[in-house]
Amino acid sequence: MYRQIWVLRVLLDSHVELTGYPICNSYQFSDSQSTVNSQQSTVNSQQSTVNSQQSTVNSQRRIVFLTIIVPMFLNHTITALSSGMASLVAPIPLLATVEAENSPIVMSGVLLSLVVIYIASKIGAEVAGKFDFPPVLGELVAGVIIGISALHLIVFPGSGLSASDSGIMTVLQSINHLSPAALTSVFESQSEVMSVLAELGVIILLFEIGLESDLKQLKEVGIQATVVACVGVAVPFAAGTAGLIIIFHTPAIPAIFAGAALTATSIGITSKVLSELGQLNSKEGQIIVGAAVIDDVLGIIVLAVVASLAKTGEIDVVNVIYLIVSATAFLLGSILLGGVFDKTFSAVVGQLKTRGNIIIPAFIFAFFMAFLGNAIHLEAILGAFAAGLVLDESDARLELDELVKPIADLFVPIFFVTVGARADLGVLNPTVPDNRAGLLIAVFLILVAIFGKIVTGWVVFGQPGINRLAIGVGMIPRGEVGLVFAAIGSASGVLDKPLEVSIIIMVILTTFLAPPFLRIVFGDTVEPPASGELSSEKIV
Repeated sequence: MYRQIWVLRVLLDSHVELTGYPICNSYQFSDSQSTVNSQQSTVNSQQSTVNSQQSTVNSQRRIVFLTIIVPMFLNHTITALSSGMASLVAPIPLLATVEAENSPIVMSGVLLSLVVIYIASKIGAEVAGKFDFPPVLGELVAGVIIGISALHLIVFPGSGLSASDSGIMTVLQSINHLSPAALTSVFESQSEVMSVLAELGVIILLFEIGLESDLKQLKEVGIQATVVACVGVAVPFAAGTAGLIIIFHTPAIPAIFAGAALTATSIGITSKVLSELGQLNSKEGQIIVGAAVIDDVLGIIVLAVVASLAKTGEIDVVNVIYLIVSATAFLLGSILLGGVFDKTFSAVVGQLKTRGNIIIPAFIFAFFMAFLGNAIHLEAILGAFAAGLVLDESDARLELDELVKPIADLFVPIFFVTVGARADLGVLNPTVPDNRAGLLIAVFLILVAIFGKIVTGWVVFGQPGINRLAIGVGMIPRGEVGLVFAAIGSASGVLDKPLEVSIIIMVILTTFLAPPFLRIVFGDTVEPPASGELSSEKIV
């Protein structure tokens, strides 16, 4: 800048020497007039000459200002701004370019992962159906096969495997020739998208379970089912948590999480088997189904509480009481307000004439309730479950059930398969000494899961001759709700691998054992009545 000013001064001095007229006074650009002769007797010709010279000077001033000073000033200013902005803006196009290059590859990874997941889930469900087992178990086992325990087709960060170990990433690498850094970036982005889809799947699953939970049926079974459900939650939870802390020295919060996973009962699996046996409308069947529904409600409340504890990382009695009260109030408040909302929902559905007039408002409500569950520091699945309970009373319930199924068929298998894919069964390999403690934990959880539910049959009162063992066995299967516990515990980082896999093994075995055990304790199959056949339509 100083060099430019020096050059300007030299140019101005040269102009004065050549013309005899200064361009400006002290090199400042002002329009001061040249001094004219004070004598009034100057002839007209001299005045004209002076005016002509003054006009020439003004023109020269403008020329110098426009051709020298303005360009020099603008050049210096633009250079300074360019150098300053370059340091701020330069990284942005670079990052945008990298993301733009990788985005199609990430999308390819997501699409290929969905293809693998859907093929595996369908094959697993069909094979499970052939052996008269719930399809959800087939999807879970299929996930174990394609996940980190076997084929490594679907792999997630944090599993101990890298991007190069993933079968999906290997295919993308062979097609796009990615650098190691780019491959890792694509792997992480693709895994994050799949995790979000799985979370949507579990929200839709709990919404669907809420729709299947018949509140009117709960009122009919009344106190008996409530007592069975409360005992079926309290005994496994207390025994599992205390045993893990005392026997295996597990930290408190992981032990509470594992104990909570023992509480739920799968209403879908139980209802299906009871319907096949013709026992759905028997006293035992009504108590089992009613208790299973209450179990789900209590289990979701427990899950919301322990998941919130996992976020804080500590046990605060005041916080625990707040979470229990808020979760219960949220759920009961949603149900109590359901009668008002039912009319509003039916009115809105009646006014909408375009495609999706029922399913879109239903999912708006479900997702909003899930959002509220998160907003009050509980869980999104609690809100989705409450939304299902509310809409279960609506006039459009039967049609809504059918409309939700195709959406659940798309998203729920993603959840079950990814849960299986994340499970590393290698941590239970007994030949490895360090794994034996995890194997003992799995055995302990299975025993607590079975006997903690069987005892519920002996708390039924005022029912002489009732099959108490059948009630207890009917409460054993954990099914999809137990997997929700395992998935949320794993995602929050509370459960280590041995404990997570132990919970999954417990869910698998209790769900496998319940159907044949129910057939044994109930004896001969009774032809189900017409009303029972309607109940058999419920999905797993």
